[in-house]
Amino acid sequence: MVKLKSIQELENLREKIKEAKKKEKIVIRICGGTGCRASGSLAVRDELVKVLKREGFANVDVNLSSDCLENTSEVHVKMTGCQGFCAQGPLMTIEPLGVFYVGVKPEDVEEIVEKSIKKNEIIERLLYHDPATGKTYVKRDENPFYAKQTRLVLKHCGTVDPASVYDYIAEGGYSAIAKALTMDRKQIIDEVIKSGLRGRGGAGFPTGEKWLGAYKNQSPKKYIICNGDEGDPGAFMDRSVMEGDPHKVIEGMMIGAYAIGSDEGYIYVRAEYPLAVQMLRKAIEECEKLGLLGDNILGTGFSFRLHVREGAGAFVCGESTALTYSIEGKRGMPRVRPPRTNECGLWEMPTVLNNVETFACIPEIILNGGEWFASIGTPTSTGTKIFALSGKVNRTGLVEVPMGLKLRELIFDIGGGIANNKKFKAVQLGGPSGGCVPESQLDLPIDFDSLSKAGAIMGSGGVVVVDEDTCMVDFAKFFTNFIVEESCGKCIPCREGNKKMLEILERITEGKGKEGDIELLEELGDVIISASLCGLGKTAPNPVLSTIKHFRDEYEAHIRDKKCPAGACQALAAYKIDPGKCIGCGKCVKVCPVGAISGEKKKPHVIDQSKCIKCGACAENCPKGAIYKG
Repeated sequence: MVKLKSIQELENLREKIKEAKKKEKIVIRICGGTGCRASGSLAVRDELVKVLKREGFANVDVNLSSDCLENTSEVHVKMTGCQGFCAQGPLMTIEPLGVFYVGVKPEDVEEIVEKSIKKNEIIERLLYHDPATGKTYVKRDENPFYAKQTRLVLKHCGTVDPASVYDYIAEGGYSAIAKALTMDRKQIIDEVIKSGLRGRGGAGFPTGEKWLGAYKNQSPKKYIICNGDEGDPGAFMDRSVMEGDPHKVIEGMMIGAYAIGSDEGYIYVRAEYPLAVQMLRKAIEECEKLGLLGDNILGTGFSFRLHVREGAGAFVCGESTALTYSIEGKRGMPRVRPPRTNECGLWEMPTVLNNVETFACIPEIILNGGEWFASIGTPTSTGTKIFALSGKVNRTGLVEVPMGLKLRELIFDIGGGIANNKKFKAVQLGGPSGGCVPESQLDLPIDFDSLSKAGAIMGSGGVVVVDEDTCMVDFAKFFTNFIVEESCGKCIPCREGNKKMLEILERITEGKGKEGDIELLEELGDVIISASLCGLGKTAPNPVLSTIKHFRDEYEAHIRDKKCPAGACQALAAYKIDPGKCIGCGKCVKVCPVGAISGEKKKPHVIDQSKCIKCGACAENCPKGAIYKG
């Protein structure tokens, strides 16, 4: 690699890479995100390269590297970042055929090469067959999971090789920082303010205002930090961006650093994200070799150095002040604010801290303008937002949509509705400290203000959908248990209050609830919210308070009737036999470990509730589905 000494040299390199890529006749993209790797995508790639070479495709390029300028490859096998449709992986696209294959295995490769690559034929069984529509889709963007998305942050995830700076440059990468370096620093911040971009990490603080505060500070040393410590259960938005498009995050940070007058930054990543750490370090190394990071970047006099720091897995380190303490080598615990981090942050210097998704929005804003970004979404919640859609829906994965999209569209149009023809019950938004939204509010717009009014939060973007078989008391208990485990313990309201709430919830789900427990939970929640030190503590009671608000009858049934309406709480469940379905086969008798089931052959059997230990073995082995939990 030759270091780039000017913006013009960067543009010249971009044109050379584009010309080299025109020689590629076939491009095969295989998802290399964590989900698809776990499903075997690396084995698919290795088998594909082996078969292609064996079948006479001598020039097979696997990684676009420094020799790309002399590229003569007929076929480019490219490992991309997460393409979002994780449950269907490994995923593969083939160009120019334009086909999108799901669930690809190494044993499928022979047929793919023979039919799709040699003969341009489509293999029907590898296409996506949608359970909600009953249709089969050939192209990725025709798939209903993708059709309603607006992919701005994720637009390169699934197209570029995250391990190649050349691939990113070919797609327009680093043109935003090149433009920014010709602008006045205040002008950049004005564009960000004009865009209306609010932090995507949870609180939704205006990004431009945060940057402006640091810009005005006259400190000789300033820092910029990217928060990649994504800890919400079921959330993997930031991980996928760091894995699949690390250069976009770096470019966003470079623009922010230049705007506020910083020459040093940190990306704080969960140690549980090894692929993200690997891709970020590789990207930083390549940028340093090209002269895109370091001293006198592109000959403009701007210098910026970037480091990766791995977190130790503490959920509380997602909070800005706890995160800065962790980077300093201290125990990650929040401190009282003010002062804010843009006044006194890392090593007591002014520090701008935004999350991964926020920084990834910045290059798009600089290239297209603040007004363009503000035209997407709603007036107070502009742009797009990435959600990790999970739970009881037909289509799960990463979804990027304009702010203001209704929950119903997200869950039923993009998510394909509830799996197994079950009934929608609720959706948890914003992670473990988010709120629960019931069916009556499915037409709620997904934006910061609407969610806040409904008792939920945007959070980092976790969306967990539950169906009629979910007990909402048990659901609240799950998230409260997570909060208790992850509390840093610094302040009493969070440390003791959430523990007490968990004890009450456990008692209720065990059939030991008593009158007054609901009111006590509400009182505890109010105290924790008003008295906790940090934002995590202040939102911790949300799952409990929102489920009480919308599903109070379930709490009352557990306490007064000693029943779980959903039949999910094991201590309150009673297995029963439907005499109309029971054929008296005796299979349940054979598997019952305590001899609680009796009956004559070919006649309906019964369960002795005084003996039943509620293990569920009988229901699992009944061939007619005659045994149910109620």
